[in-house]
Amino acid sequence: MLTLRSLLVLAVLAGTAPAAHAVTDDVRVIDGDTLDWQGQRVRLFGIDAPERGQRCERGGKSWDCGAWSAQQLARTLASGRVSCTREDTDRYGRMVATCTAGTRDLSRAQVQAGAAQAYTRYSTRYVAEEAKAKAARSGIWAGAMVSPEAHRAQSSTSRQGAPTGCAIKGNIGSSGKIYHRPGQRDYDATRIDTAKGEAWFCSEAEARAAGFRPARR
Repeated sequence: MLTLRSLLVLAVLAGTAPAAHAVTDDVRVIDGDTLDWQGQRVRLFGIDAPERGQRCERGGKSWDCGAWSAQQLARTLASGRVSCTREDTDRYGRMVATCTAGTRDLSRAQVQAGAAQAYTRYSTRYVAEEAKAKAARSGIWAGAMVSPEAHRAQSSTSRQGAPTGCAIKGNIGSSGKIYHRPGQRDYDATRIDTAKGEAWFCSEAEARAAGFRPARR
């Protein structure tokens, strides 16, 4: 009996195989919408998941939705061997693909779990699944969240906005005016919006003088 792998080999020899399609166990999770598959980075088609280090809010508390999204994808990978079919190539040269684990569409599973958004900039394939996840307040929809795309833009602005030698972040949120030092838990996820009165400080004394108190961790 021919296995699926054998059929794929025959299809390649016949010139009929779909582009960049294969079945393999050589796969690992990079984040909630990205895999390392056969030694190359693969962006899952049609979805956008929270970034590594991105935090969301639920019940008034911050939680690491980026890490959770990646964990959800890892769980789905246990459904079976991974197969990917190229849909496109992104601006970073990564393959954008529809991937399955066994019979499960990884992109669909992420959206259904509330671990990713339907990336409607590029596809409306998973819009119905997103609507159901939102209605059920699943995962990232259980509270407040900055979209992954907005988070990436904020991260870029944040990296560019710090004055030389002034890396302390003065953030204003539901807990009041708090400053974060490099290395603290929420430092990387904290974005500075100077229009709100948030600021960069060169020392803790400067932050305190401006009415900010230190983050606990």
